[in-house]
Formats: sequence, structure tokens, C-alpha cells
Amino acid sequence: MADTSNSVLFDAPGPKGRRTIRIVNWIAGILFAVVLVLILMRLHNPPDGENQLSWELWKPAVEREAWTDFYLPGLWMTIKATIVAVVGAVVFGLVFGVGRLLPNPLVRGVSAVIVEFCRAVPVLLLMIFFWRWFAFAGLPSPSYWAVVLALVLYNGSVVAELVRSGVGNLPGGQREASLALGLTETQSLMEIEVPQAVYAMLPAAVTQLVVVLKDTALGSIIMYTDLLQESRRLGSMYFNILQTLVMAAVIYFIACWLLSRLAEWLPSRMQQRTAAPTEAEPVAPIAAGDPSNVNQIAVAKELEELPLGGTPRKYHVHHRGTNASIRNWRRTRYEQGYDATQPESQVDPETGEFQESQKPEDKSEA
Repeated sequence: MADTSNSVLFDAPGPKGRRTIRIVNWIAGILFAVVLVLILMRLHNPPDGENQLSWELWKPAVEREAWTDFYLPGLWMTIKATIVAVVGAVVFGLVFGVGRLLPNPLVRGVSAVIVEFCRAVPVLLLMIFFWRWFAFAGLPSPSYWAVVLALVLYNGSVVAELVRSGVGNLPGGQREASLALGLTETQSLMEIEVPQAVYAMLPAAVTQLVVVLKDTALGSIIMYTDLLQESRRLGSMYFNILQTLVMAAVIYFIACWLLSRLAEWLPSRMQQRTAAPTEAEPVAPIAAGDPSNVNQIAVAKELEELPLGGTPRKYHVHHRGTNASIRNWRRTRYEQGYDATQPESQVDPETGEFQESQKPEDKSEA
């Protein structure tokens, strides 16, 4: 039987579907290999220019000086802008995300306009606008602050939508219960709903870090010395722009891959920290026909021996469950005087005498 526990958007394919998927994968893999070979052949023997696969062009892009003077300083500027932009985006998103949820219509309307505007305007346009503004105002490092502020506005609007959607996905009973306890709508929002929404949106917020890291590359257009800009400078020095850009792409890929793994690890870690203490797994009851379940077998046998129209005898529920012991069941039968196979069970436990209605017949009469 196929495992469909992980099927979210579609059902797990059957044997024919899996065979079709394997065929398509093989065809796609062969086409990819052919295209890769053609690209390498063209790079090795371009119509105009020198061999792009020669070691003379790759050596300046991978040697030690390239890392110490270009890649690592550019990577540090990328990470610095990313960290500041992420912190600012979280603050921006919390402020305006909560503002869109407040009962005050004026605050809610202003917050909605700001968030929608920041989401609609392209990030590069914001960078160019702030860069010209800061340079005209004479601020230090105008390109750096233009990149940071543009990323804060755009990604902060995304975080604001995450906060709003996180609160909207909470059960409505929480707000109703808080209002019934005497809290106002604002108190319920700030003290009960928003903390849960923030905790729930953390995995999506970590995923947004990848977007922030990649969008810092747009800063190279306004002369921000990030990883992409430093790679282009190195390529312009040795006339190997293709090789330096390939190395920059590899560095970007590794950084984004690490952030993606963090986004995958964080939900499982959060679930472990917030899950309730686990209890022992309940033991499944023994089937009535199982030979080891002497209690159920004895009860079933007695019910079969009842006379027509007889009423089943009422024993304590504990001694009729599937996990009850045969000893307690027989003891109950003894105390209630129901065991016809044991004469001593017909004796009244309190007086020690046989019950009048159940005295055994005289052996001499037998």
C-alpha cells in the first residue's frame, strides 16, 4: 500500500504514474546532459574569443588573493546589509502588521496603505530613489543605507502580511474567550493572539531571509560594494568576468542553501519545544477470540450457558474489560455466588452459610 501521509496537493501516483514519472525524469536528465555538453563545447571553443575553460582564466578567480581581497569583503558587506535589513524588516512588519489588526479604523487604514505601497513598488526603484536622496543630502555611505532601507520597506511589508495572516489563522474561540474574561480587543490582540502568530510565522520569516540575501545583489547597480560588485571588479581586472561571476553564484548558492536548511529545521525544533509531555502509548485491547484472553473467553462461555430469556449477570465493569485478570473475575463470581462449578462459591461470604435458594442437594438423595 502506498504511503499517502505526505501527499498534500495531490494523491500519491500509482504504478503506472510512477513508471511515467521515471520515464519523464530519464528524458529530462538526458536533455539536461546534452545541453550541458553543448554549453561546455561552446565555452571551450567560442566563435570569437579565447577558451573560457582554460586554467589561465580560472586561476585568478580561485586563488587566495581573490578571496581575501574581493570575495570575503564583498560577502561581509552582503551579510551586514542582510542582518540590518532583517532586523528592521521584523520591527517594521510587527508595527504595521499589528496596526492593520487594531480596532481603530484610522490606524488600520494608514497601516494598510503603507504596507500595500511598499509591497507594490519594486525594490530596485526604492534603492535608486533613496540612493539619490541620501547622496544629495550628504549622508555617509548612501548606497549602503539605500540598500538597507529599501529591503526593510519591502520585506517588512511581507512580514506584516505574515503577522496578519498568522492572527487570522488562529481559532476564533481564543478571542471570544479573552473578551469573555474582560479583556479588550486590543489587549486580546497584543497579549494572546500576536505572540502566537509571531511564533507560528518564524519558519516563513526565516525563509524570507533568503529573499533578503539575494536582493542585496541589486545594490551593485547603485555602486554598493557587495559580493556581486566585488566579483565584477575582480573580473574586470583579469578579463575573466564569467569565471568570477560563477564563483559568486556558488557562494550565493551555499549561503542560501544554509538558510533553507535552517528554515526546514526550525519548525521541527519549535514543535519539540512547544509539544505537551508525551504519555505512554495505550495498549491495544486483546481480541475477544485471543486464547490468552481468558477473561473474555470465560464471560462469553457463561453468556452462552444462560437459559432462554435469562438476563446476563451484572459483574463489576473492571472485571469484564479486555485487560482484566481472570483471578479478579473469578473472585467477583465467588463473592456474588454465581460460580456454579465451585460449590464453595455458593456460601454467603458474611455468614458462612449456604444461601437458601442455592443449597446443594443432599448427596444421599442423589
